[in-house]
Amino acid sequence: MSIAIWWAAGATALGTLLIRMLPLYLMQQRLRRTSEANGEMTIPTWPGVMAPLMIAALLGVSLIPQPANAVSWVSTLVGSLVTLSVWYRTRTLGLPVAAGVAAYALVLLIGSWG
Repeated sequence: MSIAIWWAAGATALGTLLIRMLPLYLMQQRLRRTSEANGEMTIPTWPGVMAPLMIAALLGVSLIPQPANAVSWVSTLVGSLVTLSVWYRTRTLGLPVAAGVAAYALVLLIGSWG
């Protein structure tokens, strides 16, 4: 087995670990701050909504496999920027994911016509 495969497996394992640990760590910090401030621990609603939204986003962009070309890179960039800008304006989870997937698909559609 090539060393590149081991590096890819290690990077994937690290990324998967961070995806799971970072929200848990942030939630623990938030709960600690809120319990110290007012003696009451409240859990926000976003952790329960995050997993279904991410699965929906992955499904949305995986329905049509794309080769690695300029259109796919631009669509990924545009989708990411739209997701971040909608999140910045609304501070919600559902609308930014839906808007990002729609922007990604729109750029792919427009790019395939050219």
